[in-house]
Amino acid sequence: MEFGLSEEQRLLQTSVGRYLEEASALDHVRKAAEAHAPLARDIWEGACELGVAGLLVPEAYGGLELGLLEAALMAEMMGRYVAPLPYVGTAVMAPLALMKGGSEAQKDAWLPKLASGEVIAGVGVSEVIGVRDGAGLRFENGQLNGTCLFVIDGPAADVFIVADLAGQLYLVEGQAKGLKRIDLTTIDLTRPVAELQLTNVQASPLPGGTADVTAEIIDAGRIMLAADTLGAGDMMIEKAVAYAKERQQFGRVIGSFQAVKHLCAEMAAELEPCRSLVWYAAYAQGAVPADARVMACHAKAHLSEVGRFVARTATEVHGGMGFTDLVGLHYWFKRIGLDRQLLGGPERVREEAARIQGWAA
Repeated sequence: MEFGLSEEQRLLQTSVGRYLEEASALDHVRKAAEAHAPLARDIWEGACELGVAGLLVPEAYGGLELGLLEAALMAEMMGRYVAPLPYVGTAVMAPLALMKGGSEAQKDAWLPKLASGEVIAGVGVSEVIGVRDGAGLRFENGQLNGTCLFVIDGPAADVFIVADLAGQLYLVEGQAKGLKRIDLTTIDLTRPVAELQLTNVQASPLPGGTADVTAEIIDAGRIMLAADTLGAGDMMIEKAVAYAKERQQFGRVIGSFQAVKHLCAEMAAELEPCRSLVWYAAYAQGAVPADARVMACHAKAHLSEVGRFVARTATEVHGGMGFTDLVGLHYWFKRIGLDRQLLGGPERVREEAARIQGWAA
């Protein structure tokens, strides 16, 4: 039995990583963040040419028809290079929602456009996890009313997949009458989210988009966020080690001091085991249904905690330089911070895992 990645999977991840290393270099990320752009169109076009947008979409609709493990490998690269791209919603959650719950007409209309990168899809399912400040959507007489918060990839979206309070999924076009979109500013300027306010908005239900399907796409999104944190944490460790080899104090590089060595070693020891956790969580979604939900929860909750530890410690190794814009470390720090909260913070996700396993009411 093979417990590692295949040659094709490694090649796919390496190819996208090499592209993002140049296309999403820190100067490009800083430019996109400072412009408050919903996404970097030039970087997105190049990623689409590599097949990133159609990774999960069936070949019949123009995609690559790969699995969530491959998607997680791509998400790791997105985090590693803090790519300002609409990946989690547009390339993962929205295609899955349509594939699992959409009608044939909905699939024919939208999957080819998602696979090519022609359209961006926003996904709003936060209220299924926990309702905030009276938010939530209600569907009556073919119309949606209410508020949808923290819509992933929302600011640049051409179409939305949203869930009502019962977990049923709907498709809403970006220019629908009665739809008001408000761009939300979070700590992470590389991936803005949106709030949707809907007043008598015409919406198309996804016939098979039940609460169970909604739970599946939330699980997929959580795994992508965990993988994103893994990539971001990996890069922060590399930057901390490189800095420790250059910065000098008392006539010696700080990397020669035992305390600094211990900080770097502890970061690596905490993060590296997370790699297999993310891989298995992604693999289980299609191959081990009995483990799928709980592993998605474990991956999201554990990476949220380890990611925060790595972000703080890597910044500490940099000393005062870690807080400057010149180094740019804050882009990774804030990326990990948003990953921690989207689709449920670690406390809520752990509680969910406990309920799944029968340990909590």
